[in-house]
Amino acid sequence: MKTPTARVDKLLGSMGYGSRSEIARLGKVGGIVLDGVDLTDVSKRIAVTPDLPSRMQVDGRPLDPPAGVVLILNKPLGMTCSHKEDGDLVYDVLPDRWRRRDPAISTIGRLDKQTSGLLLLTDDGDLLHRVISPKRHVAKVYHATLARPLAGTEGDVFAAGGLVLEGEDKPLAPAELEVLSPTEARLTVTEGRYHMVRRMFAAVGNHVEALHRERVGGLVLPADLGPGDWRLATGAEVEAIFA
Repeated sequence: MKTPTARVDKLLGSMGYGSRSEIARLGKVGGIVLDGVDLTDVSKRIAVTPDLPSRMQVDGRPLDPPAGVVLILNKPLGMTCSHKEDGDLVYDVLPDRWRRRDPAISTIGRLDKQTSGLLLLTDDGDLLHRVISPKRHVAKVYHATLARPLAGTEGDVFAAGGLVLEGEDKPLAPAELEVLSPTEARLTVTEGRYHMVRRMFAAVGNHVEALHRERVGGLVLPADLGPGDWRLATGAEVEAIFA
């Protein structure tokens, strides 16, 4: 496969570093360095290789990863998966310039404001659609804390694949329930409907008091990520999603 190339000013502009004129000024004062050499001519085309962030510095810091990023975030409570809503947003934890990237970074699916845990973000539209596509059946695993003790019949109801949520007419796909305690359960689903887990427990007469996503596909929330922490996913972790 041929290595893609890009003009320095266009590349950095698409990564949120500034306008072309701002990047040109930065280049003139030695603020852009590639392989130890100042890049004063920002109209120059360079190869956009995976190792570019280790070879290029902008304003004294390593270059951000180019397009094709996948981020793992331990979403805390109280944050919204939106670009525009009021209040705290999941994008607030990222560097400011990352909001100006093109293509934009978006969440892969959503977690509601009162749900915590594993959230993936990417600027790779193909990957995003592969993960959320109903045809892929990528499992999502949630730990739910409930207001009332389980009745004991919920597992059979969820596994049967015939449960219809209020306001809908299409039955849910089968889901797997693992009882952890009288008021705690781990639920594995393969769909991503609106407030789905909360509505499933409501349909069997219970209420979710706390909800935490532990896993997407074969990717488990890394133990070293505290609430609000994030990092780049490795290639192996992206592959694990579909394992």
